[in-house]
This record gives sequence, C-alpha cells and structure tokens, in this order.
Amino acid sequence: MTPRPARNPSDPAAPRAVRAAPATKKAAAAPPAPRRSASRGVRPAPALTNEDRGRLLAGGHHDPHALLGVHPVRGGVAFRVLRPYAEAVTVLAKGLRAELHDDGDGLFSGLLPLRTIPDYTLLVTYADSEIEVQDPYRFLPSLGDLDLHLIGEGRHEELWTALGARPMAHQGVTGTRFTVWAPNAQGVRVTGDFCYWDGAAYPMRSLGSTGVWELFLPQIGAGALYKFDIMRPDGSHTLRSDPMAQHTEVPPANASVVTESHHVWRDEEWMARRGSRPVHESPFSVYEVHLASWRPRLTYRQLADQLPAYVKDLGFTHVEFLPVAEHPFGGSWGYQVTGFYAPTSRMGTPDDFRFLVDALHRAGIGVIVDWVPAHFPKDDWALAEFDGRKLYEHEDPARAEHPDWGTLEFDYGRKEVRNFLVANATYWCEEFHVDGLRVDAVASMLYLDYSREDGEWSPNEHGGRENLDAVAFLQEMNATVYRRCPGVVTIAEESTAWDGVTRATHHVGPGGFGGLGFGLKWNMGWMHDSLGYVQHEPVHRKYHHSEMTFSMVYAYSENYVLPISHDEVVHGKRALVSKMPGDWWQQRATHRAYLGFMWAHPGKQLLFMGQEFAQGAEWSEGHGPDWWLLDPSYGAEPDHRGVRDLVRDLNAVYAAQPALWERDTDPSGFSWVDGDAAEDNVFAFLRHDAAGSPLLSVSNFSPVVRAEYRLGVPAGVPVWQELLNTDAARYGGGDVLNPDPLKPEPVPAHGRRTSIHLTLPPLATVWLRPV
Repeated sequence: MTPRPARNPSDPAAPRAVRAAPATKKAAAAPPAPRRSASRGVRPAPALTNEDRGRLLAGGHHDPHALLGVHPVRGGVAFRVLRPYAEAVTVLAKGLRAELHDDGDGLFSGLLPLRTIPDYTLLVTYADSEIEVQDPYRFLPSLGDLDLHLIGEGRHEELWTALGARPMAHQGVTGTRFTVWAPNAQGVRVTGDFCYWDGAAYPMRSLGSTGVWELFLPQIGAGALYKFDIMRPDGSHTLRSDPMAQHTEVPPANASVVTESHHVWRDEEWMARRGSRPVHESPFSVYEVHLASWRPRLTYRQLADQLPAYVKDLGFTHVEFLPVAEHPFGGSWGYQVTGFYAPTSRMGTPDDFRFLVDALHRAGIGVIVDWVPAHFPKDDWALAEFDGRKLYEHEDPARAEHPDWGTLEFDYGRKEVRNFLVANATYWCEEFHVDGLRVDAVASMLYLDYSREDGEWSPNEHGGRENLDAVAFLQEMNATVYRRCPGVVTIAEESTAWDGVTRATHHVGPGGFGGLGFGLKWNMGWMHDSLGYVQHEPVHRKYHHSEMTFSMVYAYSENYVLPISHDEVVHGKRALVSKMPGDWWQQRATHRAYLGFMWAHPGKQLLFMGQEFAQGAEWSEGHGPDWWLLDPSYGAEPDHRGVRDLVRDLNAVYAAQPALWERDTDPSGFSWVDGDAAEDNVFAFLRHDAAGSPLLSVSNFSPVVRAEYRLGVPAGVPVWQELLNTDAARYGGGDVLNPDPLKPEPVPAHGRRTSIHLTLPPLATVWLRPV
C-alpha cells in the first residue's frame, strides 16, 4: 500500500513515503498509509534503515533508544515514537504543540527546528481516548556503571536492587525500571497489563557485554503486572516471568507484579540481640510448619494473629517454614521454585509476609525458611532455557537434568547464576529479617554421580565425584550470609558423610576441601536409626540397641539438628505416633519417651507440626494438622492434649537447663552412664553445662516398670531430684514417678563410686538434676 498524498503536496512539511524494513517476508511491503497528517512546521525525520525498522518492529533490536525518543540532528531535533494502535502522537512542551508524522506500523516521527531538546511529553490519541504520557525513550540508562560492573563480575551482593522491576524516580520522573539478564536474546520487550499485554511498544536496550537489558517506564508503579517478551537466537519469541520478581500473581497465574515495600519493622530489639550468642551454644528447638496448611486458608496476616501465640505457648525458640518462595504446584510443598525472590502470593503480599516475620520476632521467636538452590522446574514461562539457550541450567544435558525430580540443576560454575543464588540467600535475610536458611537437598548438589549410574556422569578435573562448582558456590553463599547478616544461621540438609559441612570455609580437611561453612546440619543418620529402633516391638529392641547409641560415635563431627520433619510423616511413612508398636496407650507412651530422649540428646531439635499432639494420620498439604483432636468434645482429646503439654514442658525445662544445650558441640558436654543396657532397653547419660553441672537422662523403652534400678552418678552431688517424667499422669501416662529426692549411695556402679536407685516407668524418659 502506498501512502496517501498529503493535504497539500506543495507544502514542504508534507510527509514523504517511507518503506518499512521487512521483519519477515510478509512485512516487505511499504508501511500502511498514514491516517492523518502532521502539524505544519513538522518536517520528516531522517528515515530508519530497512534493517533497523524491521528489527525494531520484530522486537529484535539491541538499542531501541538509538532509534526512538529524541535526538539532535542536522536541522533541529528529531522525534520518533512507537505507539501501536495510536491514531496520532503529538509532542507537547512549553510553547510547543507538534503532531508527528504517521510512518505506519505504529511509528510516528518528525523533525522540529529546535536548538535544544525540550522537556516534553507525548499526547497519544487512540480511537476512543487521548492520554498524555512521558516518553520512555528520552531517558538515560537507569542502571549505574557500578551495578553493571558487579553484575559482570558475578559479585553483586544486592542483585535484587539492580535487576527486576524497581519503582523509582529517574531524571525527576516517577516510574519503574525494568532490567533482566538475558545474554543470548536478540531483543527483549516489556509487556504487561499497562499495554494490554502487547509488548510491541516497549523494546528494551542492551547494556553491553553484561547481558543486561533495561527500560525505564514512566508512570508505571506498584501493582502493575508484567513479563518479558524475549526474542531467542533463532528469531522465535518466548514470554517469561521475571526471574528477579519480588511479587507474583496468585498461581496458577504467573505474571510478575511490580512491588515496593512500605512495611515499618518493629523488631529492633530482636534484631539487635539475635547474634549475641552463637546458635550452637544456645537453646534451639524448632517447630516446622507448612504455612499454607497449618491453618488452611489463612493469610499471612491472619497467621500472624495465631502462629506466634501458639509457638510461644509451646516454648519453641524458632519456626521453620517449608519453602515460601513462589511455586506453581502446591503439591510440591514449595520445593519446586519458579519465583526465587517472591514470597508466595497464595497468602498475601511480600509486606504481609514481612508482617508475619515481624510478629514472630516480637513474640521472641526466630524464623527459618527452607531454601532450594538445588534445582528448579521446567515450566516454559520460568527459568528453563530462559533466553532461548541453557542459561540457569548447565549446558551439559547430563548435568542439567535432575534424575529424581524431573527438574533442572543450576549451573553453579557460571558466575551470574552463582550470583543469582548467593544474592537470593542474603535477600531473604536482609529484606525479610529471616534468621536462618535451611538449605534443601545439599547432597544432590555435592556429588556428580548423585542418583546416576555408571556412564551417566563424568568425573571432575581431578577424577573425583565431587561437584567442585557446587562446593565453591555453597562456600561463597555461607561466607557471604555470615558476613552480611550477623546472627543468621545456615542449616544443611545433607544426608551423606561429607567432611566439614559445618566447618569454616578456610579450614581445609583431610579430603583437601575447605569446610562448606554451614552453621548446623540435619542429622539424618540419627533420625533414620532412632526411628528404626522405636518401630521395633520392645521384645526385639535389644537386638537393635546400637541404633540408638551409634549417633554418639559421630555426634561431634558436625553441629547437628535432630529432625523429625515433614519427610518422615508423609507418603506411607506414617505419623510419628503411628510408627510406634503396641496399643494406643503404648504408642503414645513410646512417642512421649522418644521425644524426651530426643530433647536430651546432644543436638538441636526439630518437630513437624501435628506431631506435638500425636496426630495419628499422615500429614497432607490439602488439610493440614488434625486440630479436631484437641477439641474438648472429642473423647480422646486428653490423650492428645497430654502429649502437647509434654512438648510444652520439654521446651520449658530445656530452655532453663544449660546442660541440655550449652555444650551441644563439645564432647565434654556428654557422658554415658549406661549405653549398653540392651537387655533392659535402657539408655542413661549425663549432659553437662559450661560450669560442669550435670543433668541425668534415663529412657526405658521396655513396657515394664523397673524398680530399684541402679545407676552410677557423679560424686559430689548430694541429692538428685526428678525434673521431668514423660509417664506423668498429666501427659497421659501411668504416673509412675520418683517424687522423693534421690540420695546417692557409696555403691560403685557403671565405673562411678556412687550410685542411685530409682524407679523407671514403662516406655518413658526421666530427667533428673542435682538439688
């Protein structure tokens, strides 16, 4: 189609026909005829080349700001605007109103005889409306050279302040800066609800070799939905959510949401004192929670009204949340993350999540979140082949595919990917005041042959099976978090005997590696062995006695957490109380005895929700804990309330007795009294605080009362007093107690000069302390 003639062909301002550069064979024809002429005095701007025009319209131009916006040229100032579907575009400035020529395909341009670039706006006319807007292409880059340098180095520790969508004022105008890392893209455009999801009008510019693309959009603010339209190397397009998005739509919708925080923190006292004492020398008992199902359908703010009070009443020092980062499938419990920087929108906004953390801190409760840097799902709107090529995942398909979960593994050797993850760890600690990160599936990261058969993996440069890139990443992450965030603890879920998980990164071990630098490690061996022991019938437990004592062989090789987590009460593994043999009374009794043994054992404690009141059914994310068991109208309610009362007392006594936590990582804090009483199913040991004061824990995992049971005790203690007994009637037990003080006798036992006689209740744990 040829352009229509101007109203006055002899007018020097009349528009000239300009042929569009073909983006495809179909686009080779001249642009559509202009719908209206420009103002008098507006001369034609220098024409775009066919190549520039085609790349711009196709979304494949690396520098749209060189073509659009305003530029000094010979004869004045040239304006060029890309506004699809507009009928006219007029430049407005002080003393100036000039309608641009319609060049077709949504392009408008004109050359004005001006000596300087004015402070201008655009009046855009559509068929049914007219709006005045700022021109995004008149702005200088809104990302500084230091940011770009740090991104290029892979060392930007506050990456979330540089990439993503950031509301800001730029050159005196408010709007949102959009930035994204897409080094393989031919072009990137921003699209969203602010342009009816047609991104043609908003191509971004490349900021050089960093692979970062940038565009400042005036008048766009918090609440706007957006995505990135990326032209892949093969010329096709993909529509992607922002990897750095700090807020998202509620799944299954997956657009990113522009957001900014207005939360005013009130946890100054907590933040000031949380690093005053090392975690491994402090009381630390954790209540593990799946937020979406703890009380289903509650928002973050509603949870803030209920969860802190409940946890404080039970005496736990911390909560641990299953992953709260955005994820598309609720059945993954959050372990398949698509929005690493966004708390899930299922329960509210990022500020709502801040409100929950704040409420917990003000109740004196620390917050740990599960963090998942081991893998990510393959959703075609998220990270997988983000810009048309493998970017976040490893280039080698054998190393990119996670063999167990149908997901992809990160390329820890790529500096930008490592930066994305390291910054993400600090982001949760700094932006949300999180007190700890429990890092999921560390073992799957550390080994090249994890879940792979011979021939399915290649050794590292030294011929070993260690993933050296992952080791370096974990060391960098831990070092960065501990340097930047005093008082924060990192916790590894690591299921092998990797040397030095909780050793400092600069301390090289016998294997030639520095420590990974974690603060704590889940003791998966203790969990497996001890649960195996208690699941046996009491008559058979003597043959498995070592399963309860073996943990002390390696108890001080790392700083441990003893976890009874969500993984142990789902998928046919049964709830904790249901693992126990015998009738209902015996099951509850063994459950209570086990918790008493666990709280006294060296290491920190973690208990998943529902297990604190002996829920008999497995956990399901669909309905959460069976709170009805605690309804006073339910006949067996006292049974469940009794177990919960025990957990409350365990935590209270634990916190008050430094012997149970002060030397958790020091061998001098523990000594066996009798670890060989297999025939009796009895375990007796001492815990010692920093001053040497002892606490005696005795567990009887047989269903018989053992009267006059003699145990050797340290000399110099005149009287022992029962401090806690899991068989107490108020917990649902038989009330076989030791109510009177126990005076040591000069009778040798268990290698000690003095001993005491006490009564051991059936299937129970007893704690005693010096009076």
